[in-house]
Amino acid sequence: MSDIGSTAPLTPMSLATLLGRIDHEWRTRTKIFDLPTARFWQPDTEIDLGFDFLGRRCATPVGPAAGPHSQLAQNIALSWLGGSRLFELKTVQILDDLDIERPCIDMQTIGYNIEWSQELTVPQSLTEYVKAWVLVDILRRWEPLRDFVGTDPGPHVFDMSVGYDLAGISGPKVASFIRGMGDATAELDQLRPEIASAAGGAFAEFADLDFSPCLSDTLTLSTFHGCPPEEIESITEHLIDEHDLDVIVKLNPTLLGYDTVAGIINDELGYTDVSVKEQAFAEDLQFDRGIELIGELRDYAAERGRRFGIKLTNTLVVDNTKGFMPDETMYLSGPPLHVLATTLLDTLATALPGALDIPGHDGDIMVSFSAGITKDNLTDAIATGVNPATVCSDLLKPGGYGRLAPMLRNLTTAVRDSGHTDLVGWKAARQAEAVAAGHPTSAARHVAHIRGEGIDAYHLSGNEKLPRSVDNELELFGCVACNFCVTVCPNDAFTNIKSLADVEEMNGRQQYLVFAELCNECGNCLTFCPEDGDPAMIKPRLFTDPEVFAGREGQGYLIDDGRIIDSRGPDHAVPLVQQLLDSAAGNPLSAPSPADGNP
Repeated sequence: MSDIGSTAPLTPMSLATLLGRIDHEWRTRTKIFDLPTARFWQPDTEIDLGFDFLGRRCATPVGPAAGPHSQLAQNIALSWLGGSRLFELKTVQILDDLDIERPCIDMQTIGYNIEWSQELTVPQSLTEYVKAWVLVDILRRWEPLRDFVGTDPGPHVFDMSVGYDLAGISGPKVASFIRGMGDATAELDQLRPEIASAAGGAFAEFADLDFSPCLSDTLTLSTFHGCPPEEIESITEHLIDEHDLDVIVKLNPTLLGYDTVAGIINDELGYTDVSVKEQAFAEDLQFDRGIELIGELRDYAAERGRRFGIKLTNTLVVDNTKGFMPDETMYLSGPPLHVLATTLLDTLATALPGALDIPGHDGDIMVSFSAGITKDNLTDAIATGVNPATVCSDLLKPGGYGRLAPMLRNLTTAVRDSGHTDLVGWKAARQAEAVAAGHPTSAARHVAHIRGEGIDAYHLSGNEKLPRSVDNELELFGCVACNFCVTVCPNDAFTNIKSLADVEEMNGRQQYLVFAELCNECGNCLTFCPEDGDPAMIKPRLFTDPEVFAGREGQGYLIDDGRIIDSRGPDHAVPLVQQLLDSAAGNPLSAPSPADGNP
């Protein structure tokens, strides 16, 4: 158990700093935010993985789910480099001074969290999404990337997410956010000078780029467990009428009923240690009323010229029996949630014949999906007809954002090997195969597979293995250099630098640094670090904001243009950290030098 408690707010990096990091890392390491080019997604020009998201074209059917990977600008840029083209942005709500206890993520096995909303103020969230919009638009046009992402990376969509009740969503704070996402002209104008000056003018050609001021005109609604159906209906109608949005409503796995969910989780999949909260089912939307509500909202949207969709599913609320995270309840994700969500998809398809926009039904209600998506099941999930399949838990495992491109490569191979060139024809063929095998839909076939012969990947027996460990205390300098802290951090708060061979304490080994202001102390690096210790607290913590530096506890180094100007911690470490920052790999927080070049 970590000694992490509640922590200071995230402090996002400026657009100029982010562009400076891109320029520096590219010139010195041919990486962007520590992601190597081998993990960038380059589309196959002969295979179209595109789909229509509520009428808007996306070049791939994957992206980050609303959560830790869609909160900060660099998160979204990393997801885009990995191949994401649909971004479900982190849920924004009126309460923007939350004190979320830490750790808040537990990915030791299947995945749990107690993190449920944005950790920035509402205005900060808007700024982050505009910065992300700018970064992606620049990257897709940046000439050095063309050999790695293709000359036409394809269109992308930002999908807003807000919660959690009508009072908050209709209030001026959230309403201003939604309007700002629809017309970000003022924010874009404020950012243009940073583009011109960043990295010694390396991106100045993009300062006058005609960025679209409309970041998003679609929205996925997230509501608390137990939200009354009348409230869900009122919020959706408000978003359609007041903001002229196409709306997706996120549904809960509790729609399946307590007996079905507990039977799948505890009995069928073997997670006897998971305590499913029966009370949550009584308080949540009931299945029959859910079926009525889906039909009513589809008709309401259609009458006003808008589109409506559903999202499967939210996480499952369970009792906290592990004790790693501090709250009494936690939210289950990962493999078992995949079984629940696909079972719910099949159940809804049966109850709503001809209504859902999936093969075998061909209705007009789009189905978005997020539950335990991995490289091994993405292809089968997309074949069911869901658009898109968003990812969270899998990106919190070693490899991080680099796990996206292999998913898309698998999907590309499946489409090509079937003799098709796009998802539409391929899905139709998969539907015909499902019918020939005795299943009404591809969704039904996928459910039969994962609850039958494919069960090992979702059963407790396939998810008991703990992260590897070694009997060694983690130190400020030197470790097994597994790089896990870099890849499992959703916020890109870690970086690595190869130290100079003549620094005795380091011997040329790879060293790890923490951009402390980007670290929300979620605990994920602690989970996966094979050594005994918390990397977020033990590795050198770099600060750039004096106020944040003064307010945080523990060791740290206040940096100004690459120089340590204040420090906390052992005095002997200060010159070593400075030598590390000045080493051959260069300093990602220093001003660029015209003489800098590739090593």
